[in-house]
Amino acid sequence: MTRLALEGVACLRGGRLLFEGLDLALAPGEAALVSGPNGVGKSSLIRIAAGLLSPAAGKIEVEGEIALMAEAPALDPELPLGNALGFWAGLDGRRGAVPDALAAVGLADIARVPVRMLSTGQRRRAALARVVASGAPIWLLDEPANGLDVASVALLEGLIAGHRAAGGIALVATHLPIALPDAREVAL
Repeated sequence: MTRLALEGVACLRGGRLLFEGLDLALAPGEAALVSGPNGVGKSSLIRIAAGLLSPAAGKIEVEGEIALMAEAPALDPELPLGNALGFWAGLDGRRGAVPDALAAVGLADIARVPVRMLSTGQRRRAALARVVASGAPIWLLDEPANGLDVASVALLEGLIAGHRAAGGIALVATHLPIALPDAREVAL
């Protein structure tokens, strides 16, 4: 079974306690929307859930593969977009998922364009395509709407809804409005 659980989690960054006592459990089809002003620990919470940052207290339990969308797209800027995504998809054994992932985010027609030539919004959608192509049941999305226009935010919301409907989990940290019906609210 897929599951993401945080129990009594605390985050200490730069000698400053950002949050403590955070409890959250997500099962298939569920989501949580982490909100709050800049600097309160939204990105740190995503990094803790991803296993990239150790909590100051508490524990994290993850059952299932994780796909992380961080601020940087983690795509080689010199490679054509399709090849850059293919690198990551290949590591997941899912190279064949790249064309569908590009189509899902509306970038299929620019698969041959080098990543360095993409606009900010295109880079964000490319990072989302990397998550989609992974096939991971747990999505950790850090500020996924940054740099997106209204139509692209709607596309993001639709992809998250589809992922949840298929039994996926989404933990989304944002300071921008994103519609996630029935998501748990985590205000930091």
